Amino acid sequence: MPLALLRRPDPEHLDILHGGEPLRVSLRRWPAARRLTLRVSQATGEVILTLPTRTSIATAQRFVASHGGWIAARLARVPARVLFEPGASLPVRGVPHRIELRGARSGATRLEQIGGEAVISVSCDPAFVGRRVRDWLQREVRADLAEAVARYTAALGQAPTRITIRDTRSRWGSCTARGELNFSWRLILAPPLVLDYLVAHEMAHLREMNHSQRFWSLLGDLCPHVDEAEAWLKRNGASLHRYG
Repeated sequence: MPLALLRRPDPEHLDILHGGEPLRVSLRRWPAARRLTLRVSQATGEVILTLPTRTSIATAQRFVASHGGWIAARLARVPARVLFEPGASLPVRGVPHRIELRGARSGATRLEQIGGEAVISVSCDPAFVGRRVRDWLQREVRADLAEAVARYTAALGQAPTRITIRDTRSRWGSCTARGELNFSWRLILAPPLVLDYLVAHEMAHLREMNHSQRFWSLLGDLCPHVDEAEAWLKRNGASLHRYG
């Protein structure tokens, strides 16, 4: 009988103690893996152990326990999460804004300048502030994306079949073979040139569904700030996942 049929299903995670503090490690089996590898996501703080198909859970447990110090050190570098709550500061189009609850009665969420400070003004039950802010950010990013898509549609003479807003971890945008564009709502947190570049990138895929030289040439013709936007994402992209 094959080994895979005899082995018990893997647990979703392993728990260890380091310095009296609990650490949780998610497990991922990968057939192509040749050795055990640990990774700590700077976006979410998730600790992930990738292990080969035949590696036992007992071996994985010992490996994780022996790397408790390494895991704790990496977790200490992960930026603290910022919840959408009164007093919290988050970037909107790259500019810091403070969330301010203006009253418990339901009203429109809007941007204001109060005493020279940029503010996201929210009027609702305090329990709903987080949802109100997130909904507002998603409306804002949808409007910005629609404007950018319209500009690049005019430039390309080709339009997407659909635009979807998601909360993806591994991609800021994507284009399907059916011409559907998907974007992360978190692009509203980045400077406008970053969102503009991501739209240009995915729109270019409507014509070139690859990353060939022709694709990059087309993208360069469409968007003048490719290098600047990619450099910003490389430096700061992971930090956008701190929010919410």
